[in-house]
Amino acid sequence: MLSEKNKSQWLQLKKYSEEEQTMSNNNPLLEAFKQAAYPVIGHGPRNLQVLQEAIGNMNGQQESDIYGTGKIIEEFQAKMANFLGKEAAVFFPSGTMAQQIALRIWSDEKGIKKVAYHPLSHLEIHEEDGLKELHHIETVLLAEKSRVIELSDVQSMDEEVACLLLELPQREIGGQLPSFETLVEISNYCREKGIKLHLDGARLYEVLPYYQKTAAEISQLFDSVYISFYKGIGGIAGAILAGDEAFIKKSKVWKRRYGGDLISLYPYIVSADYYFDQRVNKMGTYYDGAKELAQLYNELPDVSTRPMEPVSNMFHVHFRRSKEEIESILVEVYNKTGIGLTNHLREIGDEECYCEVSLGDRYVDVPKHLLEKAFQLINEMLKAKK
Repeated sequence: MLSEKNKSQWLQLKKYSEEEQTMSNNNPLLEAFKQAAYPVIGHGPRNLQVLQEAIGNMNGQQESDIYGTGKIIEEFQAKMANFLGKEAAVFFPSGTMAQQIALRIWSDEKGIKKVAYHPLSHLEIHEEDGLKELHHIETVLLAEKSRVIELSDVQSMDEEVACLLLELPQREIGGQLPSFETLVEISNYCREKGIKLHLDGARLYEVLPYYQKTAAEISQLFDSVYISFYKGIGGIAGAILAGDEAFIKKSKVWKRRYGGDLISLYPYIVSADYYFDQRVNKMGTYYDGAKELAQLYNELPDVSTRPMEPVSNMFHVHFRRSKEEIESILVEVYNKTGIGLTNHLREIGDEECYCEVSLGDRYVDVPKHLLEKAFQLINEMLKAKK
């Protein structure tokens, strides 16, 4: 359970997530990043080109989906069910909708209005308490906020829950992961105790190189699985919820209740399918790049990554300097080298801040000599201002 100190830190994180949503274009760091010749993070700008590229070679006469039915959506759902090794899958316009519905279904099935997850789960800090307000489901917060859920946390629960949600990787703490052996142990324990196990796999693809497992091998440990198509995959939006036939049948009813059965979802589906095929097999390259970049950060004074060695294409960079000082250094480096490392810093305290790094297609195009020059300049400037 959370200590008072961790509750305070958790509330602060909620505040930062709200600030992130209203990030101003007047932010000098953001503006400098936009002007950088070689942005390091992500796949590219989120503009209309993302959709144009996805539909560029499609037959314009192909019929769209209609209220959740039709070839274009049904074939994609079957493809994702096969990828995850599940009986069936349904496409949702958002992961928020998909996961709240998954937990509602398991709560109804078990007759227990209580679920457990990490204190920094997306459902806890980014969804305005939707699970609690819409479904009156109580939550048990497991583990301290700075680490992942371990088997001992699950075993020590003194409250009966319908479902346990695990997020792989745990985004808000730099994408940390439990060992695969721990996942197996938690899965076995939950099955023994009759606790449903749900996977928040928004970034599932990104951890496959670290685990050296297929998506199906990981998903078989869980009763239900959610994956996203706009994060590591880089589509417009959308999510898949997968499980057995009975679970998916119920989820389709809830999707209709939520207003998720739009008359057509094909722009999301087409982009999800296109970029899935383009990028799902590049995750190892992104992962290697993350390890390389993290090493450069860890060689800087008063800078460290979390985790020290990334376990996916994402990690957090912590600067033990003020946000204002780091922003000024980065803006100058961007202007001198054309290298854009991040577009946003989050303040932790007066003398500490951090940013999130998530690598995609862009990183391989960054000239290594300019990247090294950028880190050399940061190193010099940090030492000069100490």
